[in-house]
Amino acid sequence: MNAIAPTPRIAPFTCEKRPATGSRGMVVTNHPLASAAGSQMLLAGGNAIDAAIASLFALTVVEPMMVGILGGGVAHIRMADGRHVVLDGLSTAPGKATAGMFDCISDEIGRAREVRDRLNTIGPRAVAVPGALAGWCEALARFGTLSLEDVLQPAITLAERGFVISPYLSNCIGDHVADLSRDPGLAALFLSGGKQLPAGARLVQSDYAASLRLIARHGPAALYDGPLGKALAEFMAGNGGLIDQADLSGYRVATREPVRGSYRGYEIVGPPPPSSSGVHIAQMLNILEGYDIGALGFGSADAVHLLAEALKIAFADRAVATADPAFVPVPVAKLIDKAYADKRRALIDMNRAKAWSAGISGGESNDTTHVTVADNDGNVITTTQTINGLFGACTQIPGTGMLTNNYMYNFDPHPGRALSIAPGKRVFTSMAPMMALRDGKLAFALGLPGALRIFPSALQAIVNLIDHGMSLQEAVEAPRIWTEGGVLELEAAIPDSVATELAARGHEVVRSPRIAGGMNAIAFNADGTLTGAACWRADGTPVAISGGLARAGVSFSTN
Repeated sequence: MNAIAPTPRIAPFTCEKRPATGSRGMVVTNHPLASAAGSQMLLAGGNAIDAAIASLFALTVVEPMMVGILGGGVAHIRMADGRHVVLDGLSTAPGKATAGMFDCISDEIGRAREVRDRLNTIGPRAVAVPGALAGWCEALARFGTLSLEDVLQPAITLAERGFVISPYLSNCIGDHVADLSRDPGLAALFLSGGKQLPAGARLVQSDYAASLRLIARHGPAALYDGPLGKALAEFMAGNGGLIDQADLSGYRVATREPVRGSYRGYEIVGPPPPSSSGVHIAQMLNILEGYDIGALGFGSADAVHLLAEALKIAFADRAVATADPAFVPVPVAKLIDKAYADKRRALIDMNRAKAWSAGISGGESNDTTHVTVADNDGNVITTTQTINGLFGACTQIPGTGMLTNNYMYNFDPHPGRALSIAPGKRVFTSMAPMMALRDGKLAFALGLPGALRIFPSALQAIVNLIDHGMSLQEAVEAPRIWTEGGVLELEAAIPDSVATELAARGHEVVRSPRIAGGMNAIAFNADGTLTGAACWRADGTPVAISGGLARAGVSFSTN
């Protein structure tokens, strides 16, 4: 990967998983059955986009707490001819939404999105207009090669026949028993005797299989102008939700140009607003480029301090500038300008943590999933999708098996701000489906779930690969840090001695068992092979494809 030579580590850690290497394709998702669904498409002659969409539909079955057709997300696609395109299938605020529709509780860092009775978190009022299904179907129609019916078959089979629940899914159910028990459909699906289904139990989703069959026959119209949409709109109307048929019929996927930055000879490419990642990863890399990060050593107090200060700077600017560009002017060029980074960097004090305000004028939930796929022809897709919170709004549309999103939580419930609610406004997001190129050739593609912690974690993986010379597996599994200006979270593998030194510099240090979610990635090796990796924070599994068809002209003969 042409990374800088490795430097001695300050924070030791041991990888818990192993990478996979292949020569003809790679599928990496956060569940083995979803990776199998994607690899099935590649083996059937489909391309990376076919495989990714098949994996996403499968994930709606086997990772239902994370992703669904009523969610939203961002897909970053690189075609074999070198074109990059970002498909924005993020959810939008319903037409009946208003800036003051929620009763705010606080404006403190970390609590600014809390509202009375959790109405932006649980229940029908928390649901935004879904964009996931439209985004997936558009990606397949524009860039795929297989039919929607073909890519849906693995998901339909998993829903009809069921699958074995992993400890991870069982634990997620257990963490949300109270909220799931409020919805009769979800309680029947995920609970038994008021307790979570245990690992090893089989989960069958017959209603959802029927919904997927409707989509296979009618395409996205089944939801946006058909029976599934009718069921959704009627449920909303009867239960205090805001989405109606006009919202569904009017939804459109947005096609966007990616944001491009540079870092130590690499081109870094990511999604533009309303995603934070492309802009603020480029901004933070510009700041870090003024230091010899590799020489500081991974996990050293100096390296962590610089990462923390860069994160705080980015979050200060993000709060006033990064939102739906159709509603708020976003100064992308200014934010990714290296001269602007020079000014911000000059204010960093290596000996003291600082509180940062925005240098320009102008909360999400942790539960998401990610898919990274590359095929033999050079097509690559890295895509992050979500229903936002764990199990979304913890509400199921009766008779359909569809779980709703709680994307209204992503808006700032306080009126008069860049991220405030407005009818038709797209939610902003931290999703970071990123790619990096060296000399015009792909070096790696990666992404992960984790809400506000997504793009800071993606940044750290990029630094791990380029500055610290880590292998792909090391880069995705390495211990992480996170801050947006309040406490500084450190994962457990960062030594206490480093935590103590950071506290002495004024950081309010807390320990976290996990920062963000399961990252997965693909590296494009100099010999033409692909390496796939997934980290310990989810059920991520890389599936590599090698081999191929028989040599041309070969036939079997008994003579």
